[in-house]
Amino acid sequence: MSEKPFLPISTSFPCANCKKECLAELIGTYILVLVGPASVVISSLVPSMLGIESLFLIALTFGGTVGLLILALGRYSGSVINPAVTVAVASAKLLKKGLIAPYLFFQISGGLLAGVTLRFLFAPIDVKTSLGSTKLAFGISPVLGIIIEGTGTFFLALSALIATSSIKRPAIQALLVGMTLFSMIILFGPLTGAGLNPARSLGPSLASGYVENLYVYLVGPVLGALIAGVTFRVMRDGKRKRNFVCLR
Repeated sequence: MSEKPFLPISTSFPCANCKKECLAELIGTYILVLVGPASVVISSLVPSMLGIESLFLIALTFGGTVGLLILALGRYSGSVINPAVTVAVASAKLLKKGLIAPYLFFQISGGLLAGVTLRFLFAPIDVKTSLGSTKLAFGISPVLGIIIEGTGTFFLALSALIATSSIKRPAIQALLVGMTLFSMIILFGPLTGAGLNPARSLGPSLASGYVENLYVYLVGPVLGALIAGVTFRVMRDGKRKRNFVCLR
């Protein structure tokens, strides 16, 4: 996630001047929501694969895909590719207001298009995963699911904000965000599927028809992202205040 796309680039409504940004978000989210859930489907089709091996493969696929997308598309849009992270970046006041709605629209559209593609590719053979949909594990209530999804998204969004504001090298940004997503999936995947991204959950769920507890994967990530954005602003403003006092 590069810092440049979050700076104001015009004073007009962004759709006229930000086609590259919106296209990058559409393509990036499409690839993430296609490749990530596809790894869920494929791992379920390998009889000899153990649960921990499957979890590691899925986490590595998601984390690696995000990292590569940051390197490939970060220069155009910041490679946010997650409506929840868009909320976090906006609440941290690092995203131009005119870009919020277009980013959300194209990210969700990318997720839905990926869901259609997953249905075309895997519907005839996928009998277990509902096209890689996020599902609550047995014993996890929706309220607990919202807390877990919110917690995971908080750390993911905070890592993205730190990468955007404090790290200049794209490779390190990609490594930080990708490793955070990998870690969150390892930790929370067995409990909720670790969606942490409304577009990631919406695409496969709507395409497969599995919409049980879908609101968990919308409410949880958005709440976690909002808290991350506010937390980042408090940390940043506190640091600026300390620096100001030291300079006086």
